[in-house]
Amino acid sequence: QVQLVESGGGLVQAGGSLRLSCAASGRTFSTYAMGWFRQAPGKEREFVAAITWSGGNPYYAGFVKGRFTISRDNAKNTEYLQMNSLKHEDTAVYYCTAGGRRYSSSQAYRFDYSYDYWGQGTQVTVSS
Repeated sequence: QVQLVESGGGLVQAGGSLRLSCAASGRTFSTYAMGWFRQAPGKEREFVAAITWSGGNPYYAGFVKGRFTISRDNAKNTEYLQMNSLKHEDTAVYYCTAGGRRYSSSQAYRFDYSYDYWGQGTQVTVSS
């Protein structure tokens, strides 16, 4: 099993920045891919970003548009999501996720079924 714990959420004004962290523990060799999803009130959970073990070729949802950066520190078993130029519509609970499967196409990581482990989520609220 892998345990994922998010931190770094909070309240920020539109245009501001936040950095989310996700610490993994347990069977961390099962964290080949790590990602972030989010769920706004009344909406379905949606993909935000993903990164594989090497850290190369991170994959982002279209609405990120260069505002968010995903990264990971394998020595610390931690992934990060740097969020800049935040908008009110970015308000959501952000979930960290991890999985051990490898896909030939990075697009596979935009689907929640590609992951095995999920964190409890951290609230991000952007005031307009």
